[in-house]
Amino acid sequence: MGFFNKTKLNRLRQKTFIPPEGVGPVCPHCERPVDGMFTQQVAMPMGKAWVYFCRRCSKVLGVSHRKGFWMG
Repeated sequence: MGFFNKTKLNRLRQKTFIPPEGVGPVCPHCERPVDGMFTQQVAMPMGKAWVYFCRRCSKVLGVSHRKGFWMG
């Protein structure tokens, strides 16, 4: 982070907003409000991966992958 100064980083950050009461994420598959989700670890050749899926319809909402510390 040597060539970035703190003022420039603050300008690059996007604003975050708190949603009003009753507004939240919706599952793109079953179109019901996401009030929680399941996660399952998946075997990967390098690192760890998790699959996140809807509690109601069991369709995949996303995947995250974490490489080992040697990968950066």
